[in-house]
Amino acid sequence: MSYGRVPRRRFTLLAVPAATVTLALALSACGGSDDKVGGGGNTNFVTGSDGITTVDKADRKAAPKLDGETLDGKQLDVSAFKGKVVVLNAWGSWCGPCRLEAQYFSRVAKETKDKGVQFVGINTRDPKKGPAISFEKDYGVPYPSFYDPAGKLMLRFPKGTLRPQTIPSTVVLDREGKIAARSMTALDSDKLHKMIDPLIAEK
Repeated sequence: MSYGRVPRRRFTLLAVPAATVTLALALSACGGSDDKVGGGGNTNFVTGSDGITTVDKADRKAAPKLDGETLDGKQLDVSAFKGKVVVLNAWGSWCGPCRLEAQYFSRVAKETKDKGVQFVGINTRDPKKGPAISFEKDYGVPYPSFYDPAGKLMLRFPKGTLRPQTIPSTVVLDREGKIAARSMTALDSDKLHKMIDPLIAEK
């Protein structure tokens, strides 16, 4: 799907009941966004011209509990990574922009692993695991991904935070498990480092 076919209307996942999550994701999927409004319109959010939205350290809110089964059938709880910078990437094997960014995520995950950074995927809207597992093998993805076909993990992000709203979306947590940055477009290595490096440097 090309970047030119972007729906004009935005759909916020938290504004719909769980029964319509799949529909909401379908409408917002692969729709790269230049949305300048943070979840809830919080004026503490600052969005740059590159589409990356950040929050000052003093204004950050805690991420929700994110736990569940991974694509390889294991149980994962993001809280186990507290003390690390955590990069959460919502993706689907069916999503063109996700394929474009996958090589960069794999590369930067390897580059930053020894700097206290943990990448975690949230695979969504893949009704079967097979295509998602093949996707990870094709792009050499070195980190785990939740298997979340209905998008329930994305719905856990509270209103008024930088929540993932499209596919792909990337949310970065600081070392205290608080939401620090978000992008709702496909990212390359430079933009990933722009989101991650300041958090690595924080004391």
